[in-house]
Amino acid sequence: MTLSIQASYLPADDLEASLSFYRDILGFEVRAQGPLQATVGPPGQPETSLVLHPPAADPELTDEERATIAELMAKGVHGIIVLSTPDLIGTFDRIQAAGADVVQEPMKQSYGAFDCSFRDPAGNLVRFEER
Repeated sequence: MTLSIQASYLPADDLEASLSFYRDILGFEVRAQGPLQATVGPPGQPETSLVLHPPAADPELTDEERATIAELMAKGVHGIIVLSTPDLIGTFDRIQAAGADVVQEPMKQSYGAFDCSFRDPAGNLVRFEER
């Protein structure tokens, strides 16, 4: 069996702010956009997409569940994505210069990864590893 990731969902409570981060700062293509969600992805990789969506828009959620989601997003633990780059320092410098919220500066981890991380406008952790 051969499987690949077609799309992954990340919460976006302010769609325009999230689009600006992924499109303008990370350079992702906007592949589809509606009033509540948008699909973006890295150029040259049309088979892999991120769907930015309002996490509390599901009509089956209770008010308590919506509040829990909002709390998790505020803590930055609701959504995480790991991206790879051949130039971690250059990627870090460019994203930091664009004003993104730095969580961790580039460092070599004890398990071998050389990585850094930022928060997107919705509080999602966006980690970059050099490959």
